[in-house]
Amino acid sequence: MTQQKEQHYAEDPVQVRETGQYQNEYVPGFAEKWDQLIDWDGRAKSEGDFFIQTLREHGAQNILDVATGTGFHSVRMIEAGFNVISADGSPAMLATAFENGKKRGHILRTIQADWRWLNRDVPGTFDAIICLGNSFTHLFEEQDRRKTLAEFYAALNHDGILILDQRNYDQLLDEGFSCKHKFYYCGEDVVAEPDHVDEGLARFGYSFKDGSKYTLNMFPLRKDYTRRLMAEAGFQKVTTYADFEETHRQESPDFYIHVAAKNAE
Repeated sequence: MTQQKEQHYAEDPVQVRETGQYQNEYVPGFAEKWDQLIDWDGRAKSEGDFFIQTLREHGAQNILDVATGTGFHSVRMIEAGFNVISADGSPAMLATAFENGKKRGHILRTIQADWRWLNRDVPGTFDAIICLGNSFTHLFEEQDRRKTLAEFYAALNHDGILILDQRNYDQLLDEGFSCKHKFYYCGEDVVAEPDHVDEGLARFGYSFKDGSKYTLNMFPLRKDYTRRLMAEAGFQKVTTYADFEETHRQESPDFYIHVAAKNAE
């Protein structure tokens, strides 16, 4: 199948609010530049061992990375000793992730999968599922979000956990954009800023040093709404962190990280 080379939107891009739109956004050119945006070394330093320690604290060994992107977290966790399956809905991202893994001496076990039918596409169950990089916001319909969380829940072992992150859309919607991307977007030669924001759409533009620009249409999830959906999907305990710290310690984080336990301890 030939992959499209340019992003495609309708005549009015801000009216494109569909779960499958990411397939038209993560074209090969954007996937190849994504690592300039996150900067692997910079992001590893800013994250520290938060995810690795969280997984170890819960006794996780077999990990499903459902939004592997260009492979950053999959590679980090393989190198930390975890068994990892790397999934993504974008073939361009998976291809880039596989090449990134090879460059670092690893053969990633990659699967293209739609979260809404995760258990059809990815066999087995896991100790932990990670859904990082603000990826959950590609789901525009509530029924898709609920279906996805149900699929995640079903793919976890009895004491499994889901780690899911999201941008602080509450601040973006209520106060405007001031995020410095100091934890997640570490690239120095990339500008990421919103082109349009309303309660149903956060459209971001990503401008690179060579003059190229790409966009992403995302649904602006509010923190408490995400937590409620997790609880209603069956997760017994949801702990939310703000930029890798407990929520109450920081009022205006760039990102939130939810750690949802399938069964309360």
